[in-house]
Amino acid sequence: MKDSYKVLLVDDEPNNLKVLQQILKDHFQLIFAINGEKALAAAREHLPDIILLDIMMPGMDGYQVCAQLKADPLTAKIPVIFVTAMGEMENEARGFDAGAVDYIQKPVSGPIVLRRVQTHLSLVRVEELDNLARAAIEMLGDAGHYNDPYTGDHIWRMAAYSAALARAAGWTASQVTMMELAAPTHDTGKIGIPHGILKAARALNAEEWPIMKSHSQIGYDILSKTDNPVFKMAAEIARFHHEKWDGSGYPLGLVGENIPEAARIVAIADVFDALSSKRPYKEPWSLDDTLKTLQAMSGSHFDPRLLALFMQIIPEILRLKANWGQ
Repeated sequence: MKDSYKVLLVDDEPNNLKVLQQILKDHFQLIFAINGEKALAAAREHLPDIILLDIMMPGMDGYQVCAQLKADPLTAKIPVIFVTAMGEMENEARGFDAGAVDYIQKPVSGPIVLRRVQTHLSLVRVEELDNLARAAIEMLGDAGHYNDPYTGDHIWRMAAYSAALARAAGWTASQVTMMELAAPTHDTGKIGIPHGILKAARALNAEEWPIMKSHSQIGYDILSKTDNPVFKMAAEIARFHHEKWDGSGYPLGLVGENIPEAARIVAIADVFDALSSKRPYKEPWSLDDTLKTLQAMSGSHFDPRLLALFMQIIPEILRLKANWGQ
């Protein structure tokens, strides 16, 4: 079955194009160009998913074509594979410098061409899925606060603070990235809380408060329907970011390190941002008052070790805060 991906084949020799066509025609949609100028025009018109590009062509050679493709925002992200004769391999570094992702040697081997193209298209697919996941996470974060009039950029600031604290706590770069993606969804469950409770400009009564607290479980139920590691972390954060170090939090009353570290990190970032930001019902607290309040909750609300690390990186936190205009 033919894939929906489009492949642009560029070569000034018709026989070379015919060989590539025979290899790829049953798998992809093919576009052809016989020189550099036509290749640039075809790339802009059709926006192929990958380009197989000859190097030695009259007029504009492959290096020049590749450089122009990478200089154009419209075509810059299209992967380019050079198809070149053995004698041209000495210029391999020049090709990578121009922006190519791979080389295929002439005379070409059908299985190698097909595998190389499939490999690089799989990387394109991974990037597409990553972008889709990021968009979904951003939408879930916004959805959780859609009916909450008090948050503004809160979820994005506290995600940045959470990532900074995770880094200070020794998390790996990939784990820090996961934290920055997962943290904004911590209140996704608020989408299931009635408006009258969520928007109440007063203290909640004894009947309303349990309903409000249920947002942590609702968020977990929404986010835990996949084994994706980012969403697994997000579900864990959503469920446990209101737990407290001394066991007085909710929903399960977990104590100390029984609370997942990701949730303990987000708890600190969440409260810091809530206290230090302007809301319709309050002015922002001063930095001194905010930090004193956090320190007073060390060992009760917050993990003492993580809070100490947070205090150490306050200059970084303030830079992040300034980036958001707060």
